[in-house]
Amino acid sequence: MTDELMTIREMCDTFDVTPRTLRFYESKELLFPIREGQKRLFTRRDRARLKLILRGKRFGVSLEELRQLLDLYDMGDQQQAQLQASYEVGLKRLAEMENQRDALTEAIDELQEQLKWGADMLDSMKNQKDAAE
Repeated sequence: MTDELMTIREMCDTFDVTPRTLRFYESKELLFPIREGQKRLFTRRDRARLKLILRGKRFGVSLEELRQLLDLYDMGDQQQAQLQASYEVGLKRLAEMENQRDALTEAIDELQEQLKWGADMLDSMKNQKDAAE
């Protein structure tokens, strides 16, 4: 293959995804490979879009949000609208992730307290049993 086009196998190897994943993104209109019969050929644009999709997924951005962000690329404003929208989605996800982290930290602290209480109770019961013997 040339630098311009990649097969589905090359895409899978390059981005560590499955053919099924690529077909799924194609069905969701996130990727638009060139079709030659059953063969799919991915362009540089597809590769750039896949990089953004995978990054967005890592941050928990929905596929619909990703599709909308990717569609902004063609607005002809030197990607200003896409960058602004991506920035706003990023701020929203950051706030959500921080809230999740805080809730998880609180749950961890509470579980640690409960486990300490449980350990203390078990030690106390063991000491009482040992004293009774």
